Amino acid sequence: MEVLKQIAAELERGDGEQVGALTKRAIDESIAAKTILDDGLIAGMNVVGEKFKTHEIFLPDVLLAAKAMYAGMDQLKPLLVEEGIPTIGRVVMGTIQGDLHDIGKNLVAILLRGAGFEVIDLGNDVSPEAFVKAAREEEATVVGMSALLTTTMLGMRQVIELLKSEGLDKQVKTIVGGAPLSTEFASEIGADAYAYDGANAVEKVKALVAAG
Repeated sequence: MEVLKQIAAELERGDGEQVGALTKRAIDESIAAKTILDDGLIAGMNVVGEKFKTHEIFLPDVLLAAKAMYAGMDQLKPLLVEEGIPTIGRVVMGTIQGDLHDIGKNLVAILLRGAGFEVIDLGNDVSPEAFVKAAREEEATVVGMSALLTTTMLGMRQVIELLKSEGLDKQVKTIVGGAPLSTEFASEIGADAYAYDGANAVEKVKALVAAG
């Protein structure tokens, strides 16, 4: 459908005004909300994610595209709720306690939302107890943790141990990321996955959800 291709193209360009107007037009044309979401907004964000991954575009472009996506989502949200459309999965994420860095984490949240996930962003300096409480209350599929300081990395182990002690590790997968981290560290602390950048995080979270 032409209007959906236009939504995706304008989203890639980061034109929120056009995305909002075209989304409204698609709704007026009685196109299903899920179709507008998948073939318009998410299709556009997928291209943005791929271009970011291959360094064709940079962080400011992704932020513009995300803003444009939210302009479309504002129009769609009431319809998606009304139609009871499920998301791919629900991700609780935050920067670990003692760490105030959140640019990378914010980018991952944007890309995950763009891929169709519901994201509950707890912000930065998040305690292990707050991660686990949110995972339980929000019935999360995945918990994502970020750290930029080597001094805060070990807090991730506490989150994973707390999830286990509360019996949540069977239904909640964990993914970690941040400059000082590695696959080896993730394995050592018992995390289910490690992501080295935003696009890789989306791939890994999709794989975790698919694996159940």
